[in-house]
Amino acid sequence: MSRALVIAVDGPAAAGKGTLARRLADALGLPYLDTGLLYRAVGRRMLDAGLDPAAQPADDQARRVTPEDLKRGDLRVPEVDRAASLVAAQQAVRAILVDVQRDFARAAGGVLDGRDIGTVIFPDAQVKLFITASPAARARRRWAQLATDRDAPDREAQIARVEAELVARDAADAGRAVAPLKAAADAVVIDTDHLTAEQVLAEALRVVRVRAGALGTV
Repeated sequence: MSRALVIAVDGPAAAGKGTLARRLADALGLPYLDTGLLYRAVGRRMLDAGLDPAAQPADDQARRVTPEDLKRGDLRVPEVDRAASLVAAQQAVRAILVDVQRDFARAAGGVLDGRDIGTVIFPDAQVKLFITASPAARARRRWAQLATDRDAPDREAQIARVEAELVARDAADAGRAVAPLKAAADAVVIDTDHLTAEQVLAEALRVVRVRAGALGTV
């Protein structure tokens, strides 16, 4: 009997992995989990409590994360980007949240996106995708998500600041000792710089058919 299909979607912020993972889950009828929201929720709780995620342990806040925390509308802002990266580097926090992620997909399978799904959370996932894009392209996407005034006179300066923040987070995530951001050795890398969301989905579905189909799971 074939085991439940698990699809790991990893990559840096604003590369398009969340959009892809949600659409893949819908197309395949699988549960979906944005694992980055778990770390964002912990970071948000740290900031709300007046705690410094760079200097203080976050494991207590990680234990207190609830489904309601994941629904907050203030999880995708620069200060939470930084806090999430910092708490994700704490071994105790990762140990708590690893079990949450594995339990999510163990029985029925699922599509999970994050930074270490294919390398740490589900190293035996049948399908591993690593979604990437240039810092410039990612900065424009993230700015468009956050912008309140698309015609602001300092638009390019704002985008440049977002790009600098993304590059800094990339360095922190890739350089951390615990579960660094990197493509799994057997992951298929998809560069989304010049692809539409529909094209990325089509390529990902092709990979799923080849990889999972060969294993008899789709």
